[in-house]
Amino acid sequence: MTVEREPALDEVLLKPLVEAALTEDLGRRGDVTSQATIPADMQAQLQIKARQAGVICGMDLARLSFALVDAQIEFIAQVIDGEKVDADTVLAIVRGNARHLLTAERTALNFMTHLSGIATATQQIVDTVADYPAQITCTRKTIPGLRIVQKYAVRCGGGRNHRLGLDDAILIKDNHIAIAGDIKTAIKQAQNFAGHLISIEVEVDTLAQLEQALDAGVSLVLLDNMSPEILSQAVAMCKGRAKTEASGGITPETVQAVAKTGVDFIAMGYLTHSTTALDIGLDFSA
Repeated sequence: MTVEREPALDEVLLKPLVEAALTEDLGRRGDVTSQATIPADMQAQLQIKARQAGVICGMDLARLSFALVDAQIEFIAQVIDGEKVDADTVLAIVRGNARHLLTAERTALNFMTHLSGIATATQQIVDTVADYPAQITCTRKTIPGLRIVQKYAVRCGGGRNHRLGLDDAILIKDNHIAIAGDIKTAIKQAQNFAGHLISIEVEVDTLAQLEQALDAGVSLVLLDNMSPEILSQAVAMCKGRAKTEASGGITPETVQAVAKTGVDFIAMGYLTHSTTALDIGLDFSA
């Protein structure tokens, strides 16, 4: 089956993440276990294998993990990011100096298991709401330093990204409104600041706030912590006036009920802070 790959992240973005992970793992003396048990010139071949079915993500990070330890290691990918695989699928073959293979193993697998877990969960949720117009988006609730790859994993699973950072767009939240004085003041000030290139989204948690936001001319509203019943009313109010995005503790168990309300987007912090790693291992290949 042909898989349409999510455009890969540039290596210049990935390399610092892998370098930091390897530096943390190597510590002051390097891999003393491999040094103690494996002859310095021994060669080996190993397989990265999925031990459960899922959507793969992190292949370039794994490749870099081995390459930065030893540029002579061969990394032969068998799948691409975004590909759905069965359990026992060989994802890559790696061969070269045995000590160096084992030194890079944990860093490569840490990236792959975590990101493949995000991609897998995202695809499962996207499939759950496939009969509805809602699109699944992630949030900024990410592990510091890993946001770019976590959000890439969401895309590999068929989801969309919300803001990558604070500079992407204006999102007026409850504390902005409280400090500004009221919702109309906050929106007016944002509109004056934004010009025509910066989009504005406003978070509301009541229908009364929503009406004020719509009257102020916003085109995207974040409907926060609303029940499905209230969400349905909010969607009806916004029809033809603004796009809608639901947020607030949405889980795989509740996402379908939210999608049924007709919202355009569903923001889920769950995707990056609560998903389970996909079981992937590195096995010796004689």
